[in-house]
Amino acid sequence: MINQEPAHLWLMIIALAVTAYLFKVFGLIVLGSRQLPKVFDRCLGLIPAALLAALVAKDTFSIGQSLVIDARVAGFAVAVIAAWRRAPLIVVVVLAAGATALVRAI
Repeated sequence: MINQEPAHLWLMIIALAVTAYLFKVFGLIVLGSRQLPKVFDRCLGLIPAALLAALVAKDTFSIGQSLVIDARVAGFAVAVIAAWRRAPLIVVVVLAAGATALVRAI
């Protein structure tokens, strides 16, 4: 896919965007004005947090196809503790970056 011409890449990007939009519209058409059961509402509310957690875990513990334990894990651990202690987001980010930089410097 990397060797594709830019025009083909743009066509794929546009096709994926249109497909994603059509999936969203399809959901609105199928559901209409009906309400989802409460259990589905609760589950749908948790999807963004679960997706973000999965992306963070993937980027923290892997490089390509390999499982890696390196300085990023220290930053992740500090961020988890800071978030658990309800620190502001900017403090969590700065502490995590500082911990990662400190471990890399050692």
